[in-house]
Amino acid sequence: MFDWQDLYYFTVLARTQSLSAAARELQVEHATVGRRVDALEKALGVKLVDRLPRSRPLTAQGLALAELAAGMGEMATQVMRLSRVASIEMAGTVRVSCPPSIANHCIAPHVARLRKQYPRLNLVLMPSTQLAALDKGEADIALRTVRPDEDALVRRKVGMVRFGLYGPSTFQHMPAEQWTFIAYDPSRDHLPQQAWMHQVRGHREIAFAASDLMTQQMAARSQVGAVVLPTLVGDHDPLLVRLSTATEGPLRDIWLTVYPDIRRSPLVKVVMEFLVACIEEEPQLRR
Repeated sequence: MFDWQDLYYFTVLARTQSLSAAARELQVEHATVGRRVDALEKALGVKLVDRLPRSRPLTAQGLALAELAAGMGEMATQVMRLSRVASIEMAGTVRVSCPPSIANHCIAPHVARLRKQYPRLNLVLMPSTQLAALDKGEADIALRTVRPDEDALVRRKVGMVRFGLYGPSTFQHMPAEQWTFIAYDPSRDHLPQQAWMHQVRGHREIAFAASDLMTQQMAARSQVGAVVLPTLVGDHDPLLVRLSTATEGPLRDIWLTVYPDIRRSPLVKVVMEFLVACIEEEPQLRR
C-alpha cells in the first residue's frame, strides 16, 4: 500500500508544475518533495515524472494519476476543518484574525467581558494586515476590510472603517503647503487610504514611510508629518488632531468571514456574536 502523504505531495507537484513551487506551498525543502514522489513511484511501480534538468513534467501515467487524485486536496482540507470543529468543542480555543487597529482599539478592550461570561473560552486574537488563509486553518474567523471572494465562505458586512488625516497640533498653526506626510511604502499604493493620502498631499513631500500603522502613528506624534489613520485610532489619540482636508477620507467595509462547518461550533457562534457586538458598540465603526 502506498503512503497517502506521498500521493498528496505528488498532487501538489502536479498542480504547481515545479518542485520549488510545490515546496513553497507545502513549506518543506524541494528535496523532500522529490523524495516523496520517488517513494510513490516505487510503491506503485510506475514512472510518474520525467526528471529533466530544470523541470519535472508528468508522464502519461502521472497525468492519469493526477486527474484521479485531483480532489484529494479539497478532501484533506475538509477533513482538517472537521477535526478543527472537534478540537474547538474539546479545547475551547477560537482564533480570530483581524486588522491591528480593530484588534487593539475595538476588540481587546472587551475581552474581559467575554471571559467573565464564558470563562472556559480561550480567544486567540491575531492582529495582522495579511489575510489569514481560513482554508488552511490559520484562523477560525476573520474580520477583513476586503470583501472575501471564496465562494465557500460565509461572509457578512458588519461595519465600516473611516479614515481621516491627523498630525501634531503644531500643524494647525502651520501653512498647509509646508506639511510633510507619512505613508506606507509604494507597494501599498493600491489601498484606498494610501490613494487618498496621495490625492490630499499633491506634490508635498513624503518624509517617512513604514509598513505598519502603529509606527506611522508614533512618527506623527513626533511631528514627522501628517498621517492617514482610521478615525477609530486617530480620534482617540490625545497627541494628534484631525487636520482639515478638501475631501472626506475613504470608507472600507468590515467583513466577518467563516466557513459554514466551523460556524456550527457553539463556541464559534459565541465569538462571532461578540465580535459583531464590539463593532456595533463602537461609533467609529458602526454602519
